[in-house]
Amino acid sequence: MNEQSKIRNFSIIAHIDHGKSTLADRILEITGAVTARDMKEQILDDMDLERERGITIKARAARLDFKSKDGNTYAFNLIDTPGHVDFSYEVSRSLAACEGALLVVDAVQGVEAQTVANAYQAIENNLAIIPVINKIDLPAAQTDFVKQQIEEIIGVDASNAFQVSAKHGTGITDILEGIIKQIPPPKGNRNAPLRAMIFDSWYDSYRGVVMLVRVLDGKIETGGLIKMFSSGAEYEVSELGVFTPWEKPVPSLSAGEVGYVMAGVKVLTDTKIGDTIIDARNPATHPFPGFKEVKPMVFSGLYPVDPGDYDTLRKAMEKLQLNDSSFSYIPETSAALGFGFRCGYLGLLHMEIIQQRLEREFNLELITTAPEVGYQVRLKTGVIKEIDNPSNWPQPMEIEGIAEPIIDAMILTDNAYIGSILKLLEEYRGTQKEMRYLSSGKVLITYELPLNQIIIDFYDKLKSVSRGYASLDYSLSGFKAADLVKVDILVNGQVVDALSIITHRQNAAQRGRELVYRIRKVIPRQMFEVVIQCAIGSRIIARESITAMRKNVTAKCYGGDISRKRKLLEKQKEGKKRMKKLGKIEIPQEAFHMILRKD
Repeated sequence: MNEQSKIRNFSIIAHIDHGKSTLADRILEITGAVTARDMKEQILDDMDLERERGITIKARAARLDFKSKDGNTYAFNLIDTPGHVDFSYEVSRSLAACEGALLVVDAVQGVEAQTVANAYQAIENNLAIIPVINKIDLPAAQTDFVKQQIEEIIGVDASNAFQVSAKHGTGITDILEGIIKQIPPPKGNRNAPLRAMIFDSWYDSYRGVVMLVRVLDGKIETGGLIKMFSSGAEYEVSELGVFTPWEKPVPSLSAGEVGYVMAGVKVLTDTKIGDTIIDARNPATHPFPGFKEVKPMVFSGLYPVDPGDYDTLRKAMEKLQLNDSSFSYIPETSAALGFGFRCGYLGLLHMEIIQQRLEREFNLELITTAPEVGYQVRLKTGVIKEIDNPSNWPQPMEIEGIAEPIIDAMILTDNAYIGSILKLLEEYRGTQKEMRYLSSGKVLITYELPLNQIIIDFYDKLKSVSRGYASLDYSLSGFKAADLVKVDILVNGQVVDALSIITHRQNAAQRGRELVYRIRKVIPRQMFEVVIQCAIGSRIIARESITAMRKNVTAKCYGGDISRKRKLLEKQKEGKKRMKKLGKIEIPQEAFHMILRKD
């Protein structure tokens, strides 16, 4: 057990690609937690996708022992947080488990939107913030300019910011000494009833759910009986330990300490992130504040390319959900695609990660329908329905009103691109909330935008109009009334349910025309004419047709009277009409991939 005065709990927060994982690697190396032989890049990112894309998806914790210049040995708990906006709730819980944070800023790129958003979260959690300017070894590094940006945009004193090169290990020891001086030791009464907050959890096939916890008050011991505050479920602690960064069992964890708890929990949903663990025999009366149920934000259908893989896909999703409780799915059927699942995700990155993991880890070929968000539809009967699937959309005459999810988007860009970005935001139905011109030549724009506009192609267009100089971060702010309609695609009069979309009435005609045009390109020609239409309710708003393949029935006529040729052509015409009545179009699987791609 460590003395509380010798413990420091801290996190590293940064924009993507500013060197957060590299700095964590150097800290592990210099404190001797990892030997040179065991060292590898992004050591706390143990998932292939994390290593490939250079992002952190799951939070991790590591206990490090550091001998300071003052002769004392301190226990550092480094809590590595996810870096993407999709996982903002997990980030908030990880920050709540700390007393301080290292705010890492790239010496070349400077402050970005995500740097600002993460710093604000740290400030909300009353953390001590230590600015760190990374990549000072690069020729284009401008440390004084970045210090000015940190002070002006974030409002944190950067006069004594640490200047480091995480790649080469320059200045890392100074940071470690700074952590001891600038981050306060944890508070908490070790004699009070137990309260421990779960900030991450995952499933182990042999030992059940592993919970990463920060002990706030009291003490947790092996063999003790614990209780989940939100569900009331009780368990006996089978193992306690810390990550160094490898598992190291310990007999107990006391207030101020960070470690893992195993208690034979079989279901991941019983250990919700942000929930408080209490002692079942001597329960604390109030939980740690800030806990909320995580709800999916983006929905899409997942279907196997080979219908025979349906059971394999179901089993794969069951296994994946064991390690990711924020991913949800229910079975659904589509007339066009057969049997599949309606899946819920935290955001677009989360959706991409889930799909890639299913395809890689379980060797599946999947078709994904267009992503949708959840809408609140108020019917004339007074009932409010939450709808995330266009096939469940009520008839227009039944709808009283519709509310769509709204986000607050924070965009940080250079002055030069402000005009084109504002034009883009207006096109995407944005409402301006704030615009701050900064002396460093940057502009911080805050806009209110509908979430369903973001999930189509907004980020790509933002990068395009700003030549890559704009960064985006956003958070959900609530629901707002909107004039939305369901757009159906008909092929020879038959609705293709997998291609239906929900969009704003003012964009419906344009989206419909684009979709119809793309479908015409991918459906192969038939022996009869194929008509592709786009409709809102019973009103057709766009149409394309694929002309029939023509067999030359007059080829055998060598001269003779024209009436012979005319007779054969009329016979062919009648046959084509009959074929059009009876013929069915099979949309090829590849067509769905092409149609549903953003580009």
